[in-house]
Amino acid sequence: MASMEIDSANSNASDPDNPRFSINVLQLLKSAQMQHGLRHGDYTRYRRYCTARLRRLYKSLKFTHGRGKYTKRAITQSTVTEVRFLHVVLYTAERAWSHAMEKRQLPDGPNARQRIYLIGRLRKAVKWATLFAQLCASKGDSRTSLEAEAYASYMTGNLLFEQDRNWDIALLNFKRSRAVYEELGKVGDLENQVLCRERVEELEPSIRYCLHKIGKSNIQASELLHIGEMEGPALDLFKAKLEAVMSEARSQQAVSMTEFHWLGHRFPISNAKTRVSILKARELEKDLQDSADSLPAEKRLTIFDKIFTAYHEARSSIRSDLVSAGNAENVKDDLSGLDKAVSAVLGQRTIERNQLLVKIAKSKLVRRHDEKNEKVTKPEELVRLYDLLLQNIADLSDLVSSGRDRKPEEVTFAEECSLKSIAFRGERCFYLAKSYSLAGKRAEAHVLYCHARSLVEDAIQKFRSENISDPKIIEELKTLIEECRANSCIEHATGIMEEIKAPENLSNKISNMSLTGAEKKPVKYLLQSLDNYESVIANSNTKSAPRIEAFPPAFQAIPRNPIVLDLAFNFIDFPSLENRMKKDRKGFISRLWG
Repeated sequence: MASMEIDSANSNASDPDNPRFSINVLQLLKSAQMQHGLRHGDYTRYRRYCTARLRRLYKSLKFTHGRGKYTKRAITQSTVTEVRFLHVVLYTAERAWSHAMEKRQLPDGPNARQRIYLIGRLRKAVKWATLFAQLCASKGDSRTSLEAEAYASYMTGNLLFEQDRNWDIALLNFKRSRAVYEELGKVGDLENQVLCRERVEELEPSIRYCLHKIGKSNIQASELLHIGEMEGPALDLFKAKLEAVMSEARSQQAVSMTEFHWLGHRFPISNAKTRVSILKARELEKDLQDSADSLPAEKRLTIFDKIFTAYHEARSSIRSDLVSAGNAENVKDDLSGLDKAVSAVLGQRTIERNQLLVKIAKSKLVRRHDEKNEKVTKPEELVRLYDLLLQNIADLSDLVSSGRDRKPEEVTFAEECSLKSIAFRGERCFYLAKSYSLAGKRAEAHVLYCHARSLVEDAIQKFRSENISDPKIIEELKTLIEECRANSCIEHATGIMEEIKAPENLSNKISNMSLTGAEKKPVKYLLQSLDNYESVIANSNTKSAPRIEAFPPAFQAIPRNPIVLDLAFNFIDFPSLENRMKKDRKGFISRLWG
């Protein structure tokens, strides 16, 4: 409604017979998209918003299409008497485009029928965008007309991009849209300039891809993947197209991939889906390894998630083949071995991901004042992460040791897992000691630091005895030994100081005890100064409570009845009263037996 009011305010023109309307198209659409789902890629939510927005516009304009039977009402130049009619055309195009993008983002991709429907919705979006450009050319000002032309060109380019044909015409439309936004980015307010520059950057990958398809560009596949890492709603169609191209390339490469090598074993791969999934995971692993130092931690975690998804898809394909293998023992053995190998690789990547999480948590642990208001890590969180690592190591070691005919590579790998487990136990013990130290438990912290030091020293000794020379791990463990020694000394000294000061602190606390509580600045309440006219209600700018009466009331000393202790009662000898007691009469028989 706010944007409509602004547009209406700017729609005054010098010619009352032919008014010129003004719409900031890009700013209006960006605001609607970011507020209603596209910030998180939720096209369904955005489509529903466009539908609801159109319903409100139709009702407010009294431009409905009949009650019972649908009656088509076209929007022409003579119909557009206010700016909201242009909003109707614009949001109709957005609704058709968001519906197409919703179909494009299906989990397994659109099938043949869904793809036909998707292209039909894009054609509808192009139709309404073209109508919007024509209406703005006659009813809008010059800037609105330019933005509408850029929007229509962008929609036409999207349609041709999805159809995989007429790449030269798609390139022409994308370039035309980019040229308009480049010129609009030089004028107007700062917010509008930023939005235009962002749209130019979002259009650049589609233009480069069209040049690549035409053959006028020397761009490589790796550069296309780098472009696909950019964010923005305008890039979603490009990303989907790029993923389809990469899947096709993987399928061609997977034909030559016939075996899976793991710790001296070779397992044949017969299923094409399994090959493609493993190949995709290996490509992601290579990207992660090549750009380990340059990528931020969040991007690396995203790549790890994609690797896990690819390996899980491979395992599901393998297990489906196991179900359909029947009684063929050789095939079953190969598939079981392949499943074990893929599971082991998945376990290794899980350990690497958890080690990355430990690294992120350690970087946040040492921060005192965080500028970005991020949550500072507590030692307990690191203890939990090391628990996960120990569990991952144990699962991986059990998986590798489960075979009957173990090869030397498997034995060496199991020994490395046991050594890593000892190192992780030492680091876990170190951060557990830190948590006890923060809780003020000096004795427990000192014992845990000493135990962590012994575990780490044992791990270093075993690393050297097994001839496993990893200077990075050895250096980290040596640093941890020094930290354990320093912290154990600090805890020992702090514990002794607290023990010496304990009687003094106790006497100070006892001396400060009182029935009325700690001494505070005297406060006058209303019931104590009824004779004086003095306000006890705080000002509206302050948050202090009115001073009417102290509640709860303070403790007061009151007199009580004396306590009487009867000490003489225990020393009195009372006379015998047996002669006064009533005696029972006994009969003849009771006398005989009595």
